[in-house]
Amino acid sequence: MCLAIPMRLVELEGFLGVAEVDGVSRKVRLDLLPEAELGDYVLVHAGLVIARVDAAEAEETLSLLRKLADEV
Repeated sequence: MCLAIPMRLVELEGFLGVAEVDGVSRKVRLDLLPEAELGDYVLVHAGLVIARVDAAEAEETLSLLRKLADEV
């Protein structure tokens, strides 16, 4: 099963960026979504930004993931 995590873009430089969630930062590639902008919430899968999501959807998904992590 594959899982894409909603993260917020905090740095951009061409097709490279840094995305952050819950204090964890990851380098990401923006080749598949070059129109992404600083501050956007994006879905990150295997280091690639694959889609833009709105903040409410991102927070709802992150909330569910946090609940799952707490139960394990």
